[in-house]
Amino acid sequence: QVQLVESGGGLVQAGDSLRLSCAASGRTVSRYTMGWFRQAPGKEREFVAGISWIGGSTSYVDSVKGRFTISRDNAKNTLYLQMNSLKPEDTAVYYCAARARSTVALTTQEYDYWGQGTQVTVSS
Repeated sequence: QVQLVESGGGLVQAGDSLRLSCAASGRTVSRYTMGWFRQAPGKEREFVAGISWIGGSTSYVDSVKGRFTISRDNAKNTLYLQMNSLKPEDTAVYYCAARARSTVALTTQEYDYWGQGTQVTVSS
């Protein structure tokens, strides 16, 4: 079992930055592909970014490319999402997820473990 706990969310203004963290426990996640998803009110949960455990290859949804950066510190069992130039449309609950596969997946069904989420609110 893997437990995931997100932190770092908050209320910011458009153009500001935030760094989300996801601390893993229960099992080392060095051999798990990790991802960030988000869910805005009334919308489905969507993929934001992912990072594989082999080679650390990354993938992003088009709307965050160039603004968000996903990274991982396997020694600390922690996943990060650096979010710059935030926009009001980035407002959502952000979730981290883990899957015991070597490649990034884009759908929620392909992830095995989930955190409880952290709220990010961007005001205009």
